[in-house]
Amino acid sequence: MKTPPRSRRRTAALALAVAFAAAALSPAADPSPSPVQADNPIIQTIYTADPAPLVHDGRVYLYTGHDEDGSTWFTMKEWRVWSSDDMVNWTDHGSPLDVGTFAWARQDAWAGQAVERNGRFYWYVPVVNDATGRMAIGVAVADSPTGPFRDAIGRPLVENGEIDPTVFIDTDGQAYLYWGNPNLWYVKLNADMVSYSGSATRIALTAQGFGARPGGTDRPTLYEEGPWVYKRGSLYYMVFSAQCCSEFIAYSTAPGPTGPWTYRGTIMPTQGGSFTNHAGVIDFEGSSYFFYHNGALPGGGGFTRSVAVERFAYNGDGTFPRIDMTTAGAPQSGTLDPYARQEAETIAWQSGVETEPASEGGMNVGWIENGDWIKVEGVAFGAGASSFTARVASATAGGTLELRLGGPNGTRVGACSVPGTGGWQTWTSVTCPVSGATGTQDLYLRFTGGSGYLFNVDWWRCAVR
Repeated sequence: MKTPPRSRRRTAALALAVAFAAAALSPAADPSPSPVQADNPIIQTIYTADPAPLVHDGRVYLYTGHDEDGSTWFTMKEWRVWSSDDMVNWTDHGSPLDVGTFAWARQDAWAGQAVERNGRFYWYVPVVNDATGRMAIGVAVADSPTGPFRDAIGRPLVENGEIDPTVFIDTDGQAYLYWGNPNLWYVKLNADMVSYSGSATRIALTAQGFGARPGGTDRPTLYEEGPWVYKRGSLYYMVFSAQCCSEFIAYSTAPGPTGPWTYRGTIMPTQGGSFTNHAGVIDFEGSSYFFYHNGALPGGGGFTRSVAVERFAYNGDGTFPRIDMTTAGAPQSGTLDPYARQEAETIAWQSGVETEPASEGGMNVGWIENGDWIKVEGVAFGAGASSFTARVASATAGGTLELRLGGPNGTRVGACSVPGTGGWQTWTSVTCPVSGATGTQDLYLRFTGGSGYLFNVDWWRCAVR
């Protein structure tokens, strides 16, 4: 029997889909997509937090935390990985790292960051050390950006009860690990990325460096937590969460990786339904992107957050513009190729579905019920597709996988019948003809059938006409 879905699946996905569909739904006879789009938050299948993007080999890998459904605290047990090569269609790679990866850890899979060096990937995360009861920074390593990750050293890398590690490799090859709340610390990592030289250095938090906090609190500056350090040209940037609560995102700059820092102001004002925020900044395919989290999903809030992204351009003098939260998100960079195998868990938007590990590797889309759908944005059909093949499984009677353009009720260009296969992980391939899928369109995979769960989908591919 298929385990019942998580509690927020129907309420969050369907309630959000109602608002989306009201703006983006196309009439059945009109395949053109609506100009109104909703692509933020970029993940709708679960609650996500603390985005840490990494550009590698033509893709953006996004490392996040996972807020458990119905949380009334920062209840987080695992980290998740997603990736995209176009900034709108995000592939779910599941959870290659959790608290249990660290035998010495007890709880709290909070905000971390991964980096690549010499073909290996190092993920720095805060967890509670079971032996001391204090927050410590662990480091996991993998040979792939999607894992699996393993504990690199079998003990904390650093421990002083503070959180939120960020790592930066300078152009001279020296790597730095920064972290801290309420203070701000750094160490110089050795070339092995799992040890460091010297002792931890506390960065002086001054009003000149990090802004003055009003109200006469015990914290003298705006710095709160969540540092993100990088270099652009000859200037070093430290983006951070400021002045809890509610937090906004601010930044400082310096001529070197250890300062002296000069406060530059607000990037993203206090907005959205979460009292925390946490930023990550990258350049990808010639554009700059600002990742953050909010409480925008139904049921969302300060303990049930969702990651979003905006494209932005620096001012001419290298300063940040003001960046506001939007529901539109970043525009698509490029298109999606339907003639290459596409994972079903590559999603721009969805209604009703979730993901789970697949027996044939990777993840699959499941928990599918009648009327659920997946949007795949900017699919380049070119002269036209002749057929559609999907890898499917069903422990019930199956259903129908419809292909629609422009909206979940848009023009139907194909429909594959999915049979019962005898199990949710008993896979078979189905193929159906496609007619009318030309040019670049938003493709909707719409699922129909009887009551209850219908079938799972692992991957799909079109054949060119």
